Amino acid sequence: METKSKNRDLTEGSIYGNLLYMALPTMFGFFAQTLFSIVDMIYIGMISPEAIAGVTIYGTIFVVVFVFNDVIGTSSISMISQSYGEKNYLRTSKVIEQTIVFKALVALLAGLLMVLLLEPLINFFTDDPDTKKAALDYGYIRTFFLPIMFSSYTVNTAMRCIGDSKNPLKIMVITAGMNIILDPIFMFDSINLGFIRIPGLGLGVFGAALATVISSTFAFLMAFWIILSGRTYIKINPRGLLKLDKEIDKKLITIGLPNGLEGLNRNIANFILFKMIAFYGVEAVAAYGIVLRIMELGFMPLFGLNMGGSSIVGQNLGAKNMSRVLSTIHATVVLGVSIMLVINVVAFIGGDLLMSAFTRDQEVIATGSLILRFVIPAMLLIAAMFGFGTSFSGSGYNKPFLISSVLSRWTVQIPLAITATYFLEIGFVGLLTAFILSELTSLVIIYSYYRKGKWKEQRV
Repeated sequence: METKSKNRDLTEGSIYGNLLYMALPTMFGFFAQTLFSIVDMIYIGMISPEAIAGVTIYGTIFVVVFVFNDVIGTSSISMISQSYGEKNYLRTSKVIEQTIVFKALVALLAGLLMVLLLEPLINFFTDDPDTKKAALDYGYIRTFFLPIMFSSYTVNTAMRCIGDSKNPLKIMVITAGMNIILDPIFMFDSINLGFIRIPGLGLGVFGAALATVISSTFAFLMAFWIILSGRTYIKINPRGLLKLDKEIDKKLITIGLPNGLEGLNRNIANFILFKMIAFYGVEAVAAYGIVLRIMELGFMPLFGLNMGGSSIVGQNLGAKNMSRVLSTIHATVVLGVSIMLVINVVAFIGGDLLMSAFTRDQEVIATGSLILRFVIPAMLLIAAMFGFGTSFSGSGYNKPFLISSVLSRWTVQIPLAITATYFLEIGFVGLLTAFILSELTSLVIIYSYYRKGKWKEQRV
């Protein structure tokens, strides 16, 4: 087994230093990806509100399939980081190999299922022909490349779990830049740079999806080559990708299964809520889609802190150092909430300006600004929940995620949203209030399970 001497041991040294060492590159990587996502939506907004709505509908459907990635990905975080913390490099390598091959097979099956169901699901949300066409043009090619996308997530997550936060950053920045460049070339008939006009392919929404799958494929090939060649801290064996390991694959399903069920539960609830949003028309759907892209900026640092914190928690649990585990969790909460306070100020001051960057439709801008004023404050609750949740992700004790999701969605959010929309008829204000109360309920449940401490005895 080959390892690199420059490895940073996350079981010693400064708590905040290790957390920032792991989280900052991930944050910047996600920032690059989010920047692409925002630019992508700006380009799509140049086509029409229907194009925005179509892409938003596909995104709502796609997250249901993404549950499969969550199940295996969550399992792999605790398995890889704990094995590495125990200095068991052979098992670390085997878990990475199995995660790559097993997740690709699952993605292939999920993609085939989604191809069959895509059009009926789109028809469930809209009967507007332009919106449906945009969703299908964007959706089919994205679905076809699902195994590549899932595998790209796997190799980047594996590198972070073993303490390599820099290579994933480089890959994400390069591929996001590639996507931003390819988008206008593929989407429009020509690109005016002021001093020169460059001919484009004029593929519209399909061109945006094509640029994404090309960039995702390049990202996977880069990351796979790095981890296969041993240029990171662990080198995998190509022969390990040609067979399945029953013991490891069973854990890849079972450990993260509560997360998968949580994601499925959350997405079913979101389906219902999205149907309520669609009740208010194409402009409401378009506004919601834009707000989701803006919210990705808020989730960017939270994902970075959660991934970095979970890896550190897992390694220190493997090293049996509980004091460092608790300090890491608390540091993740403090940093996450602090960052969200800054983002709240920016969103409240510049909400209309942010919306107008995506569209000139005044109804879409007004609706989106209203949504922003409600959902951005809820990010403070989500930040704290993500922080305490690193205890579960790092240990492999993921049941609290499922319980909090079921209770918050079906006893709070959905009943309140239905009452507000169909009985009180107070529109978006009721929907958004239900969202905030649901996130508050989730935080209370997650914190309660964190305090009970059962996760402290969990090992994978």
